[in-house]
Amino acid sequence: MLDYLEEILSTLKQNKLRAIMTGFSVAWGIFMLIILLGSGKGLQNGMEFNLRNIAQNAIQIWPGRTSLEHEGLTKGRRVQFTNEDVELLQREVSGIEDLTGRLYLWSEVPITYKSEYSNYTVTCITPAFYRIQRQNLIKGRFINENDQRESRKVLVLSQSIVDNLFKDEDPIGQYVKLGGIHFKVIGVSASPTDKDAKDALIPLSTGQRVFNGSHNVSNLAMTTAYQTVEANKQVENSVREFLAKRHRFSSEDQEALYVWNTMDSVKQSQGAFNGLRIFIWVVGIMTIVAGIVGVSNIMIILVKERTKELGIRKALGASPWSVVQLVLSESLFITALAGFVGMLLGMGVLHGATLILSKVYEGNPMIRNVFYNPSADFGVALSAAIVLVVAGLLAGFIPARKAASIKPIEALHDE
Repeated sequence: MLDYLEEILSTLKQNKLRAIMTGFSVAWGIFMLIILLGSGKGLQNGMEFNLRNIAQNAIQIWPGRTSLEHEGLTKGRRVQFTNEDVELLQREVSGIEDLTGRLYLWSEVPITYKSEYSNYTVTCITPAFYRIQRQNLIKGRFINENDQRESRKVLVLSQSIVDNLFKDEDPIGQYVKLGGIHFKVIGVSASPTDKDAKDALIPLSTGQRVFNGSHNVSNLAMTTAYQTVEANKQVENSVREFLAKRHRFSSEDQEALYVWNTMDSVKQSQGAFNGLRIFIWVVGIMTIVAGIVGVSNIMIILVKERTKELGIRKALGASPWSVVQLVLSESLFITALAGFVGMLLGMGVLHGATLILSKVYEGNPMIRNVFYNPSADFGVALSAAIVLVVAGLLAGFIPARKAASIKPIEALHDE
């Protein structure tokens, strides 16, 4: 085995510069393939990270204004959801699992604790909210059915609000003033995607009674009982038709309702990333092909320069296959060594980028929603290794066939 390796190295030493340049082109191709695949993975991870805080089979609906005349009614009418919409949807539309109405207090509401004071976003929700838009409970509890039914003045604060108002004090059981009204802190939560989010959550019934004075809700959010895009889309269409009939607008009016179907969006994004991944593989492989051509050319030159040697080998009884094996092994050695170096450099650059980004996330966590953890996993490395082997075999095929066809008498005469 060592003699075999020495023979390969001795042959390549005769064409050092050519071998180095050819190896560089192969290494560069694999390096760029790893970098491109890792970057594509980073974009996909960012998209998936951005959706970590919401159920994958969720549908969210915001009311708009009608853009079509319908049943004698003019366009431009504002659609307004109410508690009755929530109750009727849950009862009459099949396929809905969890459903909540949400009320946003659009102007930031002042929250005060002792001498600490600031304005924060307040959202009025029902207990189903936590099964639709996920929250990490740090301490205490979430809003429950009793809080909603009895319109209790309780609230759940995000960790960043607690840090601002309470410092090192335990907030559970303490009372804060929310818009001048005392509310009891029952829980502390954190968003899975934004640790710096400053949100206060109170029961929907309390928010409507204290701040809104009506039964209106700002939007509807639900999860379905299905895990396929087609079934989710069917529920979405049923909800649209129900709301269109109830609020008297055309179900074809796209501006009357704004719908975000999470599963549909995820599938579309995955399709886009699959297309991007295919494009990256095509670009990477085309770059590697340039290296393959270089390896093939250098092997053809080596075969030509070693015509006499190969002729003598065959005259002494070497089989055509042993000659083919020799040339293929030399070709495979160049591509494997150069490709391995390119792969290590690519993985090293991605690892370094991940370490740098981890520091950047601390200062600007929102970047994680766009680009997160660019990496090339074991599957990518294995795929690249397979590409290398195939590339090496392809690069050596033509010169190997040429070497195997050499006739001993012609090779000796060539000298």
